Amino acid sequence: MKDDFFALFGLPARFAVDEPALEAAYRTVQTQAHPDRFANASDAERRVAMQWATHANEGYRTLRDPLKRAIYLLALRGVDVQAESNTAMAPAFLMQQMEWREALQEAVQARDTEALDQLLKALRREKTQREQALGSLLDAQDAAGNDAAAAAVRQLMFVDKISRDAAEAIDRLEG
Repeated sequence: MKDDFFALFGLPARFAVDEPALEAAYRTVQTQAHPDRFANASDAERRVAMQWATHANEGYRTLRDPLKRAIYLLALRGVDVQAESNTAMAPAFLMQQMEWREALQEAVQARDTEALDQLLKALRREKTQREQALGSLLDAQDAAGNDAAAAAVRQLMFVDKISRDAAEAIDRLEG
């Protein structure tokens, strides 16, 4: 069993992932490791097949998600994102965070789904732009790029979190 998710699926270890190739490789691995294929096998063989299938599922989920993929790539390079311990961010980004949080809070208090929808659209655009910039940093594969990518991941984690918060607020107000 290959530990590296990229190797498992036969993909280059890059941020830019060929999604159709990932899908096809995942289906192939899942077919090879499907428990039904090992129904008459020994307990040890069934256990290995289950571990392989679980590993493939984890790899697929990791590589499909841009944020998880970035964190994984950095981990492969020995870079700890330090999401819990390194909260230093550029002042401009900190101000932007506060503005997004305030807009979210105001829209929720006003029960304004239109404002929440506009915020969510803006956050999705921001997330897309940040993912593209992060991809450039990661695919450059240099030490300075790795440090900058770790900082970009921490910022993207915030954008992702507030996007989920805005989507959940819309669901609560509409549901």
